Amino acid sequence: MIGEKTDFSFYLPSNVKKKEIYHRDWIDFNKNGIMDPYEDPRRPVEERVEDLLSRMTLEEKITQLERHLMPYYLPPKEGATWINEIQRKSIENSRLGIPSLICGESLHGLVARNVTVFPQAIALAATWDPNLLYKVAKAIAKETKAYGVNQVFSPVVNIVRDVRAGRTEESYGEDPYLTSVMAYAYCKALREEGVIATPKHFVANFVGDGGRDSHEIKFNERILREVFFPGFKAAIKAGALSVMVAFNSINGIPCTCNKWLLTEVLRREWGFKGFTISDCNGIGDLINKHYITDKPEVAAKLALEAGLDVELPLVDVEAQVVVPKLKIHKVYGNPLLKAIKEGLLREEVLNEAVRRVLRVKFLTGLFDNPYVDPERAEKVCGSREHVKLALEAAHKAIVLLKNENNILPLDKNKIKSIAIIDPFSYEPKLLLGGYSGIPKSIITPLNGIKEKLKDTNIKIHYIKGFPVDIGRYIPIAAKYFIACEGEQRQGRLKIEYFDNPRLEGKPVISSVDPLPWPGWFRYEWGYSPAHPWMEKCEQFSARLTGKLIPPLTGTYEILLMTSGGGARVWLDGKLLIDAWDSPISIPKTAIARLEAGKEYDVRVEYRRTSGYASVRLSWDINQCDEMRRAIEIAKESDVTIIFAGIIEGEQNDRASLRLPRSQEKLIEEVLKVNENTIVVLITGSPVVGEWIYNVPALVQAWYPGQEGGRAIADVLFGDYSPAGRLPITWPHHEGQLPLYYNYKPSGRVYDYINMTGSPLFPFGYGLGYTTFEYSNLRIQVDKKTWTIKISVDVKNTGDRKSDEVVQLYIHDKISNIARPFKELRRFKRINLKPGEVKRVTFKLNPKDLAMYDENMKLTVEPGEFEVMIGSSSEDIRAKGAFNVEETIKLEEGS
Repeated sequence: MIGEKTDFSFYLPSNVKKKEIYHRDWIDFNKNGIMDPYEDPRRPVEERVEDLLSRMTLEEKITQLERHLMPYYLPPKEGATWINEIQRKSIENSRLGIPSLICGESLHGLVARNVTVFPQAIALAATWDPNLLYKVAKAIAKETKAYGVNQVFSPVVNIVRDVRAGRTEESYGEDPYLTSVMAYAYCKALREEGVIATPKHFVANFVGDGGRDSHEIKFNERILREVFFPGFKAAIKAGALSVMVAFNSINGIPCTCNKWLLTEVLRREWGFKGFTISDCNGIGDLINKHYITDKPEVAAKLALEAGLDVELPLVDVEAQVVVPKLKIHKVYGNPLLKAIKEGLLREEVLNEAVRRVLRVKFLTGLFDNPYVDPERAEKVCGSREHVKLALEAAHKAIVLLKNENNILPLDKNKIKSIAIIDPFSYEPKLLLGGYSGIPKSIITPLNGIKEKLKDTNIKIHYIKGFPVDIGRYIPIAAKYFIACEGEQRQGRLKIEYFDNPRLEGKPVISSVDPLPWPGWFRYEWGYSPAHPWMEKCEQFSARLTGKLIPPLTGTYEILLMTSGGGARVWLDGKLLIDAWDSPISIPKTAIARLEAGKEYDVRVEYRRTSGYASVRLSWDINQCDEMRRAIEIAKESDVTIIFAGIIEGEQNDRASLRLPRSQEKLIEEVLKVNENTIVVLITGSPVVGEWIYNVPALVQAWYPGQEGGRAIADVLFGDYSPAGRLPITWPHHEGQLPLYYNYKPSGRVYDYINMTGSPLFPFGYGLGYTTFEYSNLRIQVDKKTWTIKISVDVKNTGDRKSDEVVQLYIHDKISNIARPFKELRRFKRINLKPGEVKRVTFKLNPKDLAMYDENMKLTVEPGEFEVMIGSSSEDIRAKGAFNVEETIKLEEGS
């Protein structure tokens, strides 16, 4: 790799002119009074890299393989000042003065305070508008750069084929082409602003059995190349200079030490010149989770030789008993040093990893401009221009799923009263989604509707509804607990551990600790708890005590679920649930009448006898005053709008896709008294339930960001015509999963004996407030270049101006290798006035037609290709075909 003639000009930020670099003052990083080659911005990047590397000690090299995380949730000025201080210390307090790469998250906005929070990634994909995503990413990059963050762990380009995966919201959906286009737009914008994009998680991280995050993957090379690689290739082509490596294993080999992935494919095939980075403690998981080795120095050797350059160690390494201490937190430290000194690993392998890191630091201008202006950060972050863009993105992301009898848009002249049932207005952060910053302001649905109706006489009845984190299968959230002893801090319990399964004797450990991340009564000790005394004593017991404070007055169903042993629950000193002697993990429930705001003594005791150790405590509301009041007000109102949501996200995969039962019951009861009921979903993935078939109007708003409430109101009242399209397939039932549109023919039936095999809402689907007509399909083939030009007329046949997303799918009708029934190959979002006609033209090239043949070579076989153009993967409005008359061989990188 090193020594090859490589053009790195593509990676230079577009806003950095060479003359500005050449004539600026240089920084004397090593404080010797001489402009050494690595300090000279006029010299080629590779020369600077080699000069600096030659001056470094072994320990200094290893230091380059660690990361500094930004100070989450500091406001821009304070955050930029803090980062400047980190850089000052890195430069002034070290021998060579090498600046640090400061890392953060920016999935849909920088994770900080007083920044712009755009709609979640899945919502941005639902816009089907890569130009808009490019503008959003530009804004994110400007705020990130101004804050002082150099690298972000975004975008997520994992393909989602099973929407039970909790991190579906972070993705661009199920389709390789749509994901690739969006990933390219995002990474291109960041590269132009000098921010290091880090597409993740390489690879196939969200498709474990059961939709579980980071579980083992059993895919062959064909599936990886056809489905899961394209998004990463596109991100790298757009200029991403880092790639985050996944936790999971593929066919038994963890991604973190998979040389075929990290070296053969990523670097040799795709020509990636940046560096790879582990997910949090991913290298340590070779010891802690995968059990590939029990020696940290061996883990270091395996990962570094495979091509994993940088470690992101476990951030919070303070002692904790909720999530037991891992055996190893940091591998690229003393263990790596030991591996090299003992001859287990050649230093040249380390040198190559350090080269990659230094190269990126030089390419992104970090050595030439290591500091930022805190005053500018204050102006750029959360600017009025960016907030306006957030509203545009929220508008374009909303998908109208049902609209029977044209109940939407609502006519302000025909409505006297509206009932709004909304758990989000008093917890506005729930509108934002995972990995979100904190904006200066959030427009909730209630505020958006109030703003919309402020000049009318329409009466608004508002009811809070039910918190989305209360549900039968959802553990009780940490915020409803406080510790019994000492400081009354929210989200903590007293935990006592005993070295026997009978709670006998004195506790081995006794402490007051936060509930497990990400904040639920969901304790999982696993198969091999890592506390030293637990390793010697496989059977143990635990007592957890504190106070429970319900948010609503009502009748609660409390559910206890365990594995690996028994448990029991006391409430105010009375035994509520007894499963202490249960040999199997059958859930047990009890009914309790609880009052809002009252403190109840709670005690949970657990004993592990064998197997996977875990205990969780969940609850749901069966009856409460709020539900009765909601039904009464809905009955008296002209229209009822119910906002519904779920709990999902990282480490929050879902076995059931249903709403919490309290929300389902609310919708069912309201429908009985008011047929004009609209449900707006604030989710990042589908929900299922019989109520969907009965509700006349259903709106998927996703996690719409800080301007979401205003965008939702605009759609409900017709000031914006919805045109978002689903980037995922929406099932009727979890039993259909995994479910995706681009499946291959099997020759057998596709339905179930007790359910259809078809989706409820197909990929690419979405309704609007107008109609469109497709006509005059024309296909032209250039046989010299095998470029195919496809065009069609689209006419707005309704009475409203609106967008339409024109989607082009192809099908290789006869091929040596089974091909999908249809594959998305182009799309375009257009805007049409009533009666307006636009001619939409697409161009395909041989790569769009190619498949991997029996030898895994990209090939276009001769034969007929079917062309399908329409408004969704199932709503095809125009069909045609063309023939390829010769075999075309393509290179992997073409």
